[in-house]
Amino acid sequence: MDLKKEIKLSDLVPKRKPKVPKPEADEAPKEKKPKKPKKPKTSLLKKDLSFKRKPKEKRALVEEDEQPKKKRSKRAPRDGARTKRAKKLVGLKIGGSQLAAARIVNNGSPELVQVAREKLDHGLVVGGELREPELLSEQLRAFFRKHKLPRQGVRLGIANNRIGVRIFEIAGIDDPKQLENAIRFRAQEVLPIPIEEAVLDYQVLGDRVDEDGNKVRRILLVVAYRELIDRYVSACKKAGIRLAGIDLEAFALLRALATPPEDKTATADAAIVVVAIGHDRSTFAVSDGRVCEFTRVLDWGGGTLDVAIARELDSTPSEAEPFKRELSLAVDNVPEGLTAEQAATAREAVRRQLQGFARELVSSLQFYQNQPGSLGIGEIVITGGTAHLQGLGDELQKLIGVRVTVGDPLTRVKLGKKLKETEQVGSLAVAIGLGIED
Repeated sequence: MDLKKEIKLSDLVPKRKPKVPKPEADEAPKEKKPKKPKKPKTSLLKKDLSFKRKPKEKRALVEEDEQPKKKRSKRAPRDGARTKRAKKLVGLKIGGSQLAAARIVNNGSPELVQVAREKLDHGLVVGGELREPELLSEQLRAFFRKHKLPRQGVRLGIANNRIGVRIFEIAGIDDPKQLENAIRFRAQEVLPIPIEEAVLDYQVLGDRVDEDGNKVRRILLVVAYRELIDRYVSACKKAGIRLAGIDLEAFALLRALATPPEDKTATADAAIVVVAIGHDRSTFAVSDGRVCEFTRVLDWGGGTLDVAIARELDSTPSEAEPFKRELSLAVDNVPEGLTAEQAATAREAVRRQLQGFARELVSSLQFYQNQPGSLGIGEIVITGGTAHLQGLGDELQKLIGVRVTVGDPLTRVKLGKKLKETEQVGSLAVAIGLGIED
């Protein structure tokens, strides 16, 4: 059950103590402007999206079937002790509208023993950017105190368009120090930000031998702006929280919702596509079952629907949000407090906004499938509070032409004896994934 062991990158924390490895950062790949569909009522993907693997570019004739290797940190000599402490983790997600935490005991199969959620003041975090570190530290301190959460062994999730993931190959280098230097040099070539302004982390996903007999390593690189990471670390430190690591929300999402393959050497038939719909942004991740091959943060979330409904009802987004929760796209229901005409108007406003979201998803899928070796798309798994809007998955499926299902983040964990199954756990998916130690 070590799915995506190679993509956790839980050592992303910037310089703090010798115990904690250095984080990495990058700017996400620039998004292509989504093309408007000619006929919104027809599938956006049926003609554009491939369900088959895209042929890879010419590669070596021989490959070594080696397990992905973890990068060893010189700053963590006491690895055995750290691993023992890491068995109990608190996954912490700081969203645009709420704080979410999941306490996981990793002893064999992961066990979820505690969950906590609280609303977060609007404006503190916008688009994944921390605007008010001092205010966030106060709310974090109150959040951990109220729910009696451990303040150590906390893994923080981050998602932002100023964080990027790259996969590339480096050949002919065996020395670890030279390999690290080569990766940093390559990072300067593929990233649009100065290396001195970034934190980066990498892991070796696998090795192969090329036609000339040289060992070629496949590298997963994560890069983020140092200032972005430092603000979150500072807020946590002031709240008395000791971070065990920082992870990309996309990686945590895949750990929570993607079932590990039984045969780790088998080639996947289709990509695993997971989308977490947040308040002001959505995290999009594609995996081959072992590694996150592509991720992107979309500037679209449940708050977009609140604004659209509020505009039609001449109200505020906060007043429209309860109506959104009760609205159905599957049947013509009338939420309490609305007339039948208002409900119909709100429903159409939601459908119009979903067309824009579908175009964003199509654009991201097409970008992924333009990469050599990309897989076909079997289905899209959605999660997050908005994902539970009745009929939303079916509506997206009609627009995209690919099966859309609502994921259950509890499938990878067993519930603790004192924990009852809660409703609408979609918003806990990232927090749960952050707590899982594969």
